[in-house]
Amino acid sequence: MVLNDVAVSPELVPGAHNAIHTCLRLRPEERLTLITDRETLDIAAALAREVEELGAEQSLFVLEDYAPRPLAGMPRPILEDLARSQVSIFAAQALEGELGSRIAMTAVINRQGIRHGHMVNISRQVMTEGMRADFREVDRLSSWLIAKARPARQIRVTSSGGTDVVATFAPHLKWIKTSGIITPEKWGNLPGGEIFTAPDNVEGRFVVDGVVGDYLCAKYGDLKETPLTVDIRDNRIAGLACDNPELLAEFRRYTSTDDNSDRVGEFAIGTNVAVEDVCGNILQDEKLPGVHIAFGHPYAEHTGQTWTSTTHIDCVGRNFDIWIDGEAVMERGRFLC
Repeated sequence: MVLNDVAVSPELVPGAHNAIHTCLRLRPEERLTLITDRETLDIAAALAREVEELGAEQSLFVLEDYAPRPLAGMPRPILEDLARSQVSIFAAQALEGELGSRIAMTAVINRQGIRHGHMVNISRQVMTEGMRADFREVDRLSSWLIAKARPARQIRVTSSGGTDVVATFAPHLKWIKTSGIITPEKWGNLPGGEIFTAPDNVEGRFVVDGVVGDYLCAKYGDLKETPLTVDIRDNRIAGLACDNPELLAEFRRYTSTDDNSDRVGEFAIGTNVAVEDVCGNILQDEKLPGVHIAFGHPYAEHTGQTWTSTTHIDCVGRNFDIWIDGEAVMERGRFLC
């Protein structure tokens, strides 16, 4: 499929320009692989137009042209093309059961050192909000924060919604910065804006009054009125409560998929100051200034964690206070810098 017949909306141009020129820093002599789906063709067209105007070579793949959805695996022609590129973008919607296909894709990206922009569930709203951030300022803030986090042994987090957790960290577990300025060392979500690691341990209660991730995000949206409460003991889910019984049951099933699906695999602090509140899209909402944690896959290939999982689900809250080794760095969702 070609995008010549897809009109590029002017409102998408600033975000697309940011992605290609600021975040991925594509050069005319480089090659880019763009992976999209039929639902996201308008955004793909805006991204492709930026690449075309720059003069770089690009390959376009629309997922439905290569395999039925939900994907059982990433189609081989896409993986083979990826291995030939220096830069790539995945701009498509997530369907239930497709995480494995994206893990296969990122395995090639990690092996080849590709500068990859991961835009799962990208939407027009995200393109006109989080993707219009000043990513150089986001990078400055992220650098300030990660310099405090890397030597830290403990971070305490509370929130107006009832969160009260203490996370501890170990020297062998690495903190990663994904500020939107993407390097060959670590692919990143776009919009960017977070620092994260795999914690050594988490204890306490985390109230998800923002959103939950993966395909559940689109299904349940903003959880402000029906928050999910997660009690955590010894880094695993010890109890769940929610006034929405369907969400509660589905989240419990998801986090019971394998032996580590209920284990805290990610502890992250969002740093995209262009994001002012939850919008119901995990791609942007996890960049909201504050804390999110994820159960399952700990990005062991980057963090140095010693275990893995076949699942990964983010949990985002609101209005946090954060102390890093006793030093206050956030109050009511605002950074103290």
